[in-house]
Amino acid sequence: MEYLKPCLIAEIGCNHKGDMEIAKELIKVASIYCKADVVKFQKRCNHELLTVDQYNAPHPNPINSYGKTYGEHREFLEFTVEQHKELKEYCEQMNIIYSTSVWDITSAKEITKLNPQFIKIPSASNNEYLMLEWLCDNYGGEIHVSLGMTTHEEEERIVQLFERKRRNKDVVLYICTSGYPVSFEDVCLLEIKRIENMYGKRVKKIGFSGHHLGIAIDIAAYTLGASVIERHYTLDRTWKGTDHAASLEPEGIRKLKRNLDATYSALQYKEKEILDIEIAQREKLKYKEHSREELYSEKVK
Repeated sequence: MEYLKPCLIAEIGCNHKGDMEIAKELIKVASIYCKADVVKFQKRCNHELLTVDQYNAPHPNPINSYGKTYGEHREFLEFTVEQHKELKEYCEQMNIIYSTSVWDITSAKEITKLNPQFIKIPSASNNEYLMLEWLCDNYGGEIHVSLGMTTHEEEERIVQLFERKRRNKDVVLYICTSGYPVSFEDVCLLEIKRIENMYGKRVKKIGFSGHHLGIAIDIAAYTLGASVIERHYTLDRTWKGTDHAASLEPEGIRKLKRNLDATYSALQYKEKEILDIEIAQREKLKYKEHSREELYSEKVK
């Protein structure tokens, strides 16, 4: 199996709390301290995604709400296209890749204007087929798709859509369990092998989007074949909001990046039977066989 160099995405999502300065601080820390490869945000058109009743209903967990209604809460956390453009430019200054998840066709059209290297489709929107088709026809970068909450039949339909549009080799499929946080038993890492067996030759790459605790699982995901690893990222897991508790703080992202790179370096066969580093140790430590005659001769003396 050939292992691609791991790509670590620090998903900021809405963990910026609607504050551009916090968003920029998250970018700067992810780049300079954590050495992450990508930071990713989210873009939603809330009036398109929510019914009137959903928009005007109270937040299901009021302690995490930034508005009187769920709609107001979502609008508070939403950045404009101009703000996303500013964040993308700041990412370029900080030498880190900018990307965004788009939840609806309006957001897809807005973010496409910024021409990021890739656009992500969240699990909640991967069956918005009109949006997927529009992206195939109007956006030239990679299209990353999360497969949380998705049946096998729906997976096949998604991949066939990209194949029909001849864009499947620009697609990265992410194994994902949609929960916040997810228990280890529900991570279901072997789904990586199933998706690799089903679609590895039909799409560009396989990824893993984790909502679990800690960083051990991500290394296992990489060794199973997921070359893109995405984790939610925050400056403080105790902050107000639903995603912070299932996110990694900077130290976690930094260690995960370090461990992924170390694993990538280690995942290879020996280039020869005895490595150069082993030669001196072999001379010093390796048991040396003697013939029976030599051993008998030594005893006689």
